[in-house]
Amino acid sequence: MIKYLNMLSTLILPLIILTILLHSLYKKSCAYEDFVEGAKDGFNIAVKIIPYLVAIMVAVAMFRASGAIDILQNILSPVLNYLKIPTETLVICLTRSLSGSATLGVLSDIINQTGADSYATKLAAVITGSSETTFYVASVYFGSVGIKKFRHALPAGILADITGLIAAIFICRLFF
Repeated sequence: MIKYLNMLSTLILPLIILTILLHSLYKKSCAYEDFVEGAKDGFNIAVKIIPYLVAIMVAVAMFRASGAIDILQNILSPVLNYLKIPTETLVICLTRSLSGSATLGVLSDIINQTGADSYATKLAAVITGSSETTFYVASVYFGSVGIKKFRHALPAGILADITGLIAAIFICRLFF
């Protein structure tokens, strides 16, 4: 079974490209020109979202550099210890909704500090995989199309993040 999955994973990208080219031939469209036009649109969107990206990255960097995370860890450590949640994972819980790159940096720090097989590393990895960068997605995607009022999207995203966080803690306790 693994042999077939490895072979499929090797062939999947060429098959996708071939399918796109065959579809283009069938529809009698110019695949290269369509690709270039899409790339132009993508570049224009990237230029529009750069301010939002910079704002999120600066906010996360300031939060980490200010020492606020350390203060919060010290304040919440009794509660986290009671719930058997490693204090190192608090940073992941706080940054995951803001920035994926910041979260990966924090995850790397946790791996270096506690080891790859530690419970803190496993929990941090599961949290990273079970939640979304809600504020990043809202600011970048809504900002790129000019939506200023998020209405229910932000509360729904935050609720989904909290649910993912609770599920990650429960699952890690169950398996590790």
